[in-house]
Amino acid sequence: MVDRTSGLPAFRQVAADLRAKIASGEYEPGDRLPSERELVESYGVSRPTIRDAVNVLRSEGIVVAEHGRGVFVRRPARIRRLARSRLSRQARESGQGAFLADAATEGFTPSSSVKVGFEPASERVAQLLQIEPGDEVTVRDRVMRADGAVVQLAVSRLPRTLTRHTAIEQVDTGHGGTYARLEEAGHRIASFAEHVGARMPEPQEASALQLGSGVPVITVTRLAVTAERTPLEINDIVLPADRYELAYEWPSD
Repeated sequence: MVDRTSGLPAFRQVAADLRAKIASGEYEPGDRLPSERELVESYGVSRPTIRDAVNVLRSEGIVVAEHGRGVFVRRPARIRRLARSRLSRQARESGQGAFLADAATEGFTPSSSVKVGFEPASERVAQLLQIEPGDEVTVRDRVMRADGAVVQLAVSRLPRTLTRHTAIEQVDTGHGGTYARLEEAGHRIASFAEHVGARMPEPQEASALQLGSGVPVITVTRLAVTAERTPLEINDIVLPADRYELAYEWPSD
């Protein structure tokens, strides 16, 4: 029951109690929470108080509401993105781009749609690619799906001087993807750097990824460079935080 003397609003007390029950495993991922009527009786509060409490948990991404079915504890991430192997040269030589490598590891059926275009480099892109603002860049805008569901948005930008007259400017880049085409052209990739962040999605991202209310996105900015530290590509990636786990491994030395 709610403590009326605590000074804490009733809906926050209910939200805190439900949050604790989810954390303890009393309600497991995928479980349906008690109905609104049952929660009203259990906590001795009004329906608006229960709705406010549930909305708090929804905004935190802990639960999801399904129309006509009820409120469910959100399931954990189901795609594990392994940094160790997904960008390896071996994967490229076997015909696997990064997303295909994820699919092979995680066992989902991958598909994607690609748009290719060209644009002048913004200040940010120019700085990262070490080119001049306004220089032409090739843009590969991709929507990735796992078993038919959109799970990744990725926009790659490369200096047009590297892509002109290559398959990188085609929708289908061929065996091994963009990185294989760069290396065929003599631009050997020595390393990748990824910068990871998190934020709330922009409206078009939430729509494309079919995100529920309160679900954040993981942002990854990846830079591919040569041994001489010459940038070859910048890739801005957006991932749904409720469907992805990022795994990084490195030797202790």
